[in-house]
Amino acid sequence: MSASSVARRMTAGEQLRAGRNARRVPQLLVGLVGYGISVTFLVQSGLGASSWSVLAEGVSERTGLSFGWATNLIAVAVLVFWIPLRELPGLGTLLNVLLVGLSADFAVWFLPPPDTLAPRFGYYLAGLLMLTFFDAVYLGARFGSGPRDGLMTGAVRVTGKPIWLVRTGIEVAVLTVGWFLGGTAGLGTLVIALAMGPLVQQFLRRTTVRLPGDDLDNTAKSG
Repeated sequence: MSASSVARRMTAGEQLRAGRNARRVPQLLVGLVGYGISVTFLVQSGLGASSWSVLAEGVSERTGLSFGWATNLIAVAVLVFWIPLRELPGLGTLLNVLLVGLSADFAVWFLPPPDTLAPRFGYYLAGLLMLTFFDAVYLGARFGSGPRDGLMTGAVRVTGKPIWLVRTGIEVAVLTVGWFLGGTAGLGTLVIALAMGPLVQQFLRRTTVRLPGDDLDNTAKSG
């Protein structure tokens, strides 16, 4: 399955009418819930957060806003960049906003912070693999992207570059800006920034749902 299929431009109505909803809707829900849980694994590990969390922390430090309000402000700003990319929202965009945070909060109840290095590293590794896998699962359902993933899918469609390259560029840029603004970044954060793109692309090859109208001759770009 072509990685560019995920970036294929469809309106919300076209996404719903594209077919295979009996598979795609459950896949979307599982992907978003799993993504939220993965965030909690990473946070509880204490070994590294995502680039976007570093940026939110930096914005919070500079503006005096809470971390949550800084996160919301960034999401709104990111949506502005959808306009030149001609990225379209869908069911996945709405449910991303509703389910990821709720799932992360719920996961806190059964994922207590580990107190030794070995389980902390286990949390971190599980969080990294889950973050990239479930990101690919929900994107592969092809119901639209969340605000931040929309930058990736839009840029992939516009530039024709492979997902791993576009995603890595975005993650490193966001991490750099967040660090300059005062966000906390460490080795674990850098690993996430560099690993997200390649891992998401690999998982998308297996999670992207084939739909009528896809170019079946294209294969996922490997760079």
